[in-house]
Amino acid sequence: MGNLPEACGRPVGRSWSHRNLRRKPWPSGRGGSRCPAQRGITAARADNPWLAAGSQTVQQQAPRDFARATAGFFAGTHGRPSWRKAGRDEGFRVTGQRGKQWDVRRLNRNWGQVRVPKAGWVRFRWSRDVPADARSFRVTRDRAGRWHVAFAVIPAPVQGPGTGAAVGIDRGVTISAALSTGEMLTAPGLNAREQARLRRLQRRLARARRGSNRRGKAKIAVARLTARERDRRRDWCEKTSTGIARRFDVIRVEDLNIRNMTRSAKGTAERPGRNVRAKAGLNREISRSGWGLLVRRLEDKAPGRVEKVPPAYTSQRCSACGHADGRSRESQPRFRCTACGYAGNADVNAARNIAAGHAVKARRGDGASRPVNREPQLLASQHA
Repeated sequence: MGNLPEACGRPVGRSWSHRNLRRKPWPSGRGGSRCPAQRGITAARADNPWLAAGSQTVQQQAPRDFARATAGFFAGTHGRPSWRKAGRDEGFRVTGQRGKQWDVRRLNRNWGQVRVPKAGWVRFRWSRDVPADARSFRVTRDRAGRWHVAFAVIPAPVQGPGTGAAVGIDRGVTISAALSTGEMLTAPGLNAREQARLRRLQRRLARARRGSNRRGKAKIAVARLTARERDRRRDWCEKTSTGIARRFDVIRVEDLNIRNMTRSAKGTAERPGRNVRAKAGLNREISRSGWGLLVRRLEDKAPGRVEKVPPAYTSQRCSACGHADGRSRESQPRFRCTACGYAGNADVNAARNIAAGHAVKARRGDGASRPVNREPQLLASQHA
């Protein structure tokens, strides 16, 4: 992997800055113009031998990706493209016909090779078979210094059991995902020893001088620990989402705006926030629980079978009688209905409300009948 930056990665960044970073960051017109940028790269290759040593296929793909990202931003389907940063956004994409512009082969059970333009055959860990319809692949380098290769293929959806079984998923911090079946799943993270080491490394990184070798080593060590935690969380989300998609035909989750929920509470200089440190800790725990990744992978693996339910009062509504009262939530894990006396785990109770698809309105009714919690005599007569 040592020759990849020179053969493909660094020429891409240099060629982009040579012709494109001199002009405005946003090209004129909706979606930008690809041809001028590509012609600029061709002219730059003729003037700079070090640039011509890189792969033209990879270099020409950079303005195409930028134009597609810009078009998606103006169409409102994607966010605003950001500038690449060394050490964080390292990578390139190779397109073309397999067998001509690029190729891949398997060596043995655990290893394979991919042919990268101007770099030759590069060995990589074989984790799964490469489909025959793969048209491109992307090589990336994460903050921990690890290289990854990903082949662009849309996998087939995971088939459900066909029984019409439905499940509700309540996402939390203490319990990452509670199912309406009573299962409680927790996303794995760093153990106590790893967390203590991460805190030491972060303090060392904060004290190190910018640009020093000591800071660079500490930064890599922190990145490796956080990458370990991220890998465990992704592995858990992949296995959990696959299992749920195979076991249930209908999957219901809360319609949560995670971006707003994890927004900082520090406020401004004129209006400073309150409980900023506590809110920052809650934001970290929400991110570590993998709420968004779990639902996103469920939607990818079970398209059309994931339903989002309004989250209002799902944790206060009794799944047995339908009574909604904030006092029923005695503690984080304990739920005891003040009307019928039903007791159980609060997260499982909320998951069952989500599985039933209940949308409790502002007056805490079910939306189809009168809010019985405001007429306890009606509730008593129903269960007499």
